[in-house]
Amino acid sequence: MSTTGFPINPELSAIAIAYRNSADSLIADSALPRVPTAMKFKYTKYDAAQGYTVPSTKVGRKSDPNMVDFGGTDVTDECADYGLDDLIPNSEIEAFNAMPKPATGGPIDPKAISTMLLTNLILLDREVRVASTVFNTANYLGSQQQTLSGTSQWSDYVNSNPLSALLAALDTPLVRPNKLVIGRLGWTALRQHPKVVQAVYKSAQSAGTISREQLAELLELEEICIGSAFVNTARKGQVASYQRAWGKNAALIYSNTQAAMSGQPTFGFTAQFGARIAGDIPEPTKGLRGGIRIRSGESVKEVICAPDVGYYFQNIIP
Repeated sequence: MSTTGFPINPELSAIAIAYRNSADSLIADSALPRVPTAMKFKYTKYDAAQGYTVPSTKVGRKSDPNMVDFGGTDVTDECADYGLDDLIPNSEIEAFNAMPKPATGGPIDPKAISTMLLTNLILLDREVRVASTVFNTANYLGSQQQTLSGTSQWSDYVNSNPLSALLAALDTPLVRPNKLVIGRLGWTALRQHPKVVQAVYKSAQSAGTISREQLAELLELEEICIGSAFVNTARKGQVASYQRAWGKNAALIYSNTQAAMSGQPTFGFTAQFGARIAGDIPEPTKGLRGGIRIRSGESVKEVICAPDVGYYFQNIIP
């Protein structure tokens, strides 16, 4: 089997077998939506108590109303650059250009393949970063997180009650969460839990499954984000070890980037400077005939700005 970056064989069919996570398995942009910012950006955090502490509003006939003072903390942050390069020898590009191009289908431009695979790795790296950020006990109040074990884990269909746990968690934050973020393995267990199935179908059920839309309606949520991406955790050269990027956890969060623009809390967001980039750079000194360097990348920063509008469940399944 050839190990060249692009097969130099005009008789090969126009099929590129490239293993990668599908777009619908990546949920980073739903969990921490992108917000356009400058490279260096600033946002203001206000004390939650300011919005819930009621002063005396009664005014005497000739007195002044009570003076209220609002204060906030300015937080300065900066986007970071994330990118990868690939080098395509000119001999492979020349071979592609010499191939016959049918009206439909046909061989795929090696530069397009390289850009696609590079971008996939950039997005997978972001997926891992967002998962480790959203599923991090440090990003939640101590009273708004649980670590499950034994009979409390949602895979215990006899003793656990995830529906009751989720409903109680939804009522805990100052702002009711509108999204459930959950890993694929946890979702598989949750959607089969008899107590959840019975609540959805309103009858005794010992088996069955529900859809994410049904659970969202039951819990009065706007969205259920199910992280399905795989990532290889082995070092380069070792036998591949594929793990789910979102693990076995779940979080309820209030996420609304428009709310943040109007002075309302949102659990977190992703600051993004400019658009994602992709381009090529000539490399005349590489190899015998030179080549082209393909580059893909973006400038972003994941931010948790209101941890008190989230609730975290760790280890929902063994």
